Amino acid sequence: MSALAYDGTVLLGRQLRRLRNNPGLVILTQTMPVTMLLFFGYVFGSALAMPGEQYRSFLVPGLLVATAANGLMTGMFQAAQDVHRGVTDRLRTLPVSRAAVPLGQAAADLVVTAAGTVPFLLVGLLVGWRVEGSAAAAAGALGLLLLFRFACTWAGILLGLLSRSEEAAGQLGSATFMLPLLSNAYIPVDGMPGWLRALAEWNPISALTTALRDLFGNAPVPSGAAWPVAHPVAGSLVWCAVLIAVCAPLAVRRYARA
Repeated sequence: MSALAYDGTVLLGRQLRRLRNNPGLVILTQTMPVTMLLFFGYVFGSALAMPGEQYRSFLVPGLLVATAANGLMTGMFQAAQDVHRGVTDRLRTLPVSRAAVPLGQAAADLVVTAAGTVPFLLVGLLVGWRVEGSAAAAAGALGLLLLFRFACTWAGILLGLLSRSEEAAGQLGSATFMLPLLSNAYIPVDGMPGWLRALAEWNPISALTTALRDLFGNAPVPSGAAWPVAHPVAGSLVWCAVLIAVCAPLAVRRYARA
């Protein structure tokens, strides 16, 4: 365990240096959620029945979760890059724990996500979003958000290790943009057809978005929803546990024989 912690810390540093050498990507990933908040909040918000500030309070938790779900894309692309550019083969010749490499990538992604959440929340405050719940509940919401990002990154790493090429990983990663659209992240699901609403409510993004809205005090838990949305904190923890329990061991095993 101590070897895993040491090797993981070293490889965490490697991933952070990798991001430092690609500042354009970091700037893009950090500014995109803010851009979407301003665009959705002021353009789409004017077309919805909710008043502007009320919609932006509804939107901020959804965009936080949609950004966390992008861990699928970043994890997939970075893992595929390492595999298909020979970095993984070089790392496998070193005396390091096999679990340390994907763990370092997931931990570095978590650090960058946590740092990027701060300016997004500040912009959210500027456009009218507020934390209406307790400080403890808000801290729990942020912890749940980072746990979901960590779980999504592991899923992305596994898919990246399984990808046939960087291009295939990039195309599949881009397709993950559809996941928040099929959820309650941007709009309420009440008006959807029954089958589509059920699909949206079983989307992990919907459970986590509902949990954040409830913990921040922005919107109550809807009644008559599917179990993950009706019990959003428990549903979110279950989804995170399933993703990590399934994807992390498979990713480590795949890395060891990549």
